[in-house]
Amino acid sequence: MTRVAVMGAGSWGTVFAKVLVDAGSDVVLWGRRSEVTREINERHENTEYLPGVTLPERLRATTDVAEALEGAEFVCLAVPAQTLRENLAAWAPRIPDGAVMVSLMKGIESGTSLRMSEVITEVLGVGPERVGVVCGPNLAPEIAREEPGAAVAACADEETALRLQGACMNPYFRVYTSTDVIGCEVGGAVKNVIALCVGIATGLGFGDSTKALLMTRGLAEIIRLGVTLGAQEPTFAGLAGLGDLVGTCSSPFSRNRTFGENLGRGMTLEEVIAVTRQTAEGVKSALPILSLAREHAVEMPITEIVAAVMHDGVPIEEAYLKLMTRSPKPERYGV
Repeated sequence: MTRVAVMGAGSWGTVFAKVLVDAGSDVVLWGRRSEVTREINERHENTEYLPGVTLPERLRATTDVAEALEGAEFVCLAVPAQTLRENLAAWAPRIPDGAVMVSLMKGIESGTSLRMSEVITEVLGVGPERVGVVCGPNLAPEIAREEPGAAVAACADEETALRLQGACMNPYFRVYTSTDVIGCEVGGAVKNVIALCVGIATGLGFGDSTKALLMTRGLAEIIRLGVTLGAQEPTFAGLAGLGDLVGTCSSPFSRNRTFGENLGRGMTLEEVIAVTRQTAEGVKSALPILSLAREHAVEMPITEIVAAVMHDGVPIEEAYLKLMTRSPKPERYGV
């Protein structure tokens, strides 16, 4: 039985822990707050993040980092992207030698523009064969209800990707393998920014044509940046690219789409932040993604507009006018 630690008891960390248990893995879920871990252990629920969901009795939870990490073959990281570096530095002495670090996060680090796998290798000094990524169109409430879902388990080392696949694949959660870590991470991070823009459009009352426009041209931005950074272009036609983009842009369960929708309906940025209970990664990732794009001379107009709205105070109406009045271009995908 594969021993797995899941670090982070929010909605996706808790659901992924359930997925792992249902796949036959031995799982300990770490959370910061004792009231959350106690409820998971005693009532098999996490009502703050997943109301109405019954968790497996075999799922154990703890606030003790050492207890969570002891003997772990896989350490799955489900904390907000911007806290990863600090958390890893604190956890490093307790991480077992040889454990594979698995990012469940979809963000880019502010200040460095590093992908999450790059943060892991930098902080822990591990090689790429010990860093995996799980990504795809996985909306936590739906997976928690055991609705059919799928994901990609990616690692530069194919054997490690296969081991990760075996640890989390179950009858309702199908897992594919990939060696394209860059593509999976770029797809997962940039789609959050595109979902913010789709949410704004929804909040403004625009219809499906506008949303299709933004998703399609958003995919073009994802492909351009990903391929420039070394990703494999076919990745973006799959679960980690188009699949994740469509799921995040279309679902009312999407934190990023909901954040944008509230902005589009007239709430100020401060008001939306105040009512948002869970992290919308696209808000903070927009600037480092834009920095990456500029560093590599990649054109990303939707990302640029979202960053301007989120961080420069550009009014939404002005942002859409800038986006729609750009100079005419041929439609083109790839670099």
